[in-house]
Amino acid sequence: MQLRFVGCGDAFGSGGRLNTCFHVSGRAANFLIDCGASALPALKRLEIERDDIDLILITHFHGDHFAGLPFFLLDAQFSRRTRPLTIAGPRGIETRLREVMETLFEHSSKTKQRFELNVVELAPEQSRSFGAVNVTPYPVVHGESGGPFLAYRIEAEGRTLAYSADTEWTDALIPLAHGADLFIAEAYMYEKVVKNHLSLKTLEQHLPEIGAKRLVLTHMSDDVLSRLDGIAHLAAEDGMVLVF
Repeated sequence: MQLRFVGCGDAFGSGGRLNTCFHVSGRAANFLIDCGASALPALKRLEIERDDIDLILITHFHGDHFAGLPFFLLDAQFSRRTRPLTIAGPRGIETRLREVMETLFEHSSKTKQRFELNVVELAPEQSRSFGAVNVTPYPVVHGESGGPFLAYRIEAEGRTLAYSADTEWTDALIPLAHGADLFIAEAYMYEKVVKNHLSLKTLEQHLPEIGAKRLVLTHMSDDVLSRLDGIAHLAAEDGMVLVF
């Protein structure tokens, strides 16, 4: 299994990093986790074949995780995609997707797709399979607007990937990432505890009980990026590839 960080930045582009979008591929699995506003040009720059992507998992409805979908779908339409596509995410995703399509490109949500598009709601702690990919959502804490908020534990081709999404510390992160082959964790702040986001020092306190085999930090503010030379953990960069 291969993970490519199409974008790993926060909402403000700290460090010049693009909005959140991860591409995971293997023998049978090919999917995105989140699709932030900058996702389509980043996918094209990295020469990732969009038509091969079967599934897009959305963690919540903030623009840096969700607003790339209208661009992705319109590009698929105009490039004459025929392969079916599933978009899955929190409760209300079908309505939210229609709203953002209409906001960015009027009447686009009413256009008949050339390809089969399935939009699926995911419920916390209820596993769902999409071909070779099994997804278990966990509820996380990221404020009130833009939710519900989900983190994902994903099993595919004998490997387990966990992603915290954007969240302050919650005990749900322990079963989410327990024993995972790879844990992608937000580290928005270094030490300061701020509402709705996770600090690296808070995360480190819980790493022994989480017990993930490998950790990579994402969604870092300037506070963390300015300290990377002194941080022992691997930090994501746009375009970085990990095999797990």
